[in-house]
Amino acid sequence: MNPNCPFCHRVMDFAAANNIELDYRNIVENDDWKQDLMQRGGKTMVPYLFDEERWEEMYESSDIIDYLDTNYN
Repeated sequence: MNPNCPFCHRVMDFAAANNIELDYRNIVENDDWKQDLMQRGGKTMVPYLFDEERWEEMYESSDIIDYLDTNYN
């Protein structure tokens, strides 16, 4: 996540409003997380979701919100 990204805040606000716990990784403050994101997804675009339980990965805040709503709400 990037604390200055409005799309990240959309996901974070949705998760908070629905009591969905997410592990946020600030790629602005941590180069290791940024490199991990690049290796995993091929780009450093955020928001990015990696669901370890279901092995799902995705970009795009609206897709992430739909996914969270369907699978965790």
